[in-house]
Amino acid sequence: MVTAYPLPEGFTELEVFAIGTALLVEALLGFCLNGLTILSFRKIKEIRTPSNLLVLSIALADCGICINAFIAAFSSFLRYWPYGSEGCQMHGFQGFWTALASISSSAAVAWDRYHHYCTRSKLQWSTAISMIVFAWLFAAFWSVMPLLGWGEYDYEPLRTCCTLDYSKGDRNYITFLFALSIFNFIIPGFIMLTAYQSIHQKFKKSGHYKFNTGLPLKTLVICWGPYCLLCFYAAVENVMFISPKYRMIPAVIAKTVPTVDAFIYALGNENYRGGIWQFLTGQKIEKAEVDNKTK
Repeated sequence: MVTAYPLPEGFTELEVFAIGTALLVEALLGFCLNGLTILSFRKIKEIRTPSNLLVLSIALADCGICINAFIAAFSSFLRYWPYGSEGCQMHGFQGFWTALASISSSAAVAWDRYHHYCTRSKLQWSTAISMIVFAWLFAAFWSVMPLLGWGEYDYEPLRTCCTLDYSKGDRNYITFLFALSIFNFIIPGFIMLTAYQSIHQKFKKSGHYKFNTGLPLKTLVICWGPYCLLCFYAAVENVMFISPKYRMIPAVIAKTVPTVDAFIYALGNENYRGGIWQFLTGQKIEKAEVDNKTK
């Protein structure tokens, strides 16, 4: 006999189903696109370059976000979290780790593009590997802090997935939030802003715009901005008066990152796109510039 679990408080049957469906679509689409990015890098030697290694790092992190979203979607259809409190902690950690690694890797790509277009210096394998290792270890450090008591992971309003608990708004949460935001959102955002502004000026002088320099930063702000605003608001006011379904919207928006990143950094990269085409069709790449160009 199947147990009928009650609806989460503040949600209707349709809303729970809609959120679960949105998370499932985001997870499947993002995983397929980023999985294609990873497989193409593995199979096509022409795109195995230091610069594209940074793109691979984004794809790996985004696949992790998709796995996190898939688990949340499955739980949403069940109407409850089936993995217990320890599972909640691991789900929160895994989601945070991959999300922060994705942001840091995006900043690394911006740094590489700046040097490629503005200083004409070529990225070395050792530098690319060091940047990726640092990005993932740095993300792991901040993600493990709530497990050690600085910050805390708990259920989202739907209670079918877990993330940083912003409901208390106490000193422990506030200090962690501000430190986390400075090192994992503001600084990467500043790197992307200054790098792409410099590239834009370079393109403006030459009159030849090779890609949309504003798109990566806009993606960061649009996808992660609503979630950051919610967390910052929780630091100064009690957010529990906001309807649970509205508090779930920023989390759903954030899960679109893997799909958007795939179009910006892999499919929008001329060299990488050629490698993906070769992987899918078997048609050899004739010649492609080794850089991170987006149309």
